[in-house]
Amino acid sequence: MKDKSEKDDMFCDCEFIHEDVVIEVKKRMPDDETLYDLSDFFKMLGDSTRVKIMWALDENEMCVCDIAALLNMSKSAISHQLKSLRQADLVKFRRDGKVVYYSLKDDHVRDIFEKGMEHIKEKYVLEK
Repeated sequence: MKDKSEKDDMFCDCEFIHEDVVIEVKKRMPDDETLYDLSDFFKMLGDSTRVKIMWALDENEMCVCDIAALLNMSKSAISHQLKSLRQADLVKFRRDGKVVYYSLKDDHVRDIFEKGMEHIKEKYVLEK
């Protein structure tokens, strides 16, 4: 447990509002709808199965059967998660004959996912 002085350092004890900062930030703050959409975007990453699927698709384009085998899950369960990821605009698909291949939607999605992984891995490096 942290000692009292360290815990107390985490909280602001002032009553002064830095009005100039508040005004400037408020001018640049996105509208509520945009922030709700951003929240929903990050909620999609709040499910470990979807994160595993995204990690796999960050590594390589894959079909449902391959992802199901990789994660030891049913094709139905994987399809359900892929549908959610498609609706959130995080993955895309392409058809090659009877096979449908999935991949991450674009470089923005890849960058966000990889930055998140980099942040998590940093924690483990610092702990060693």
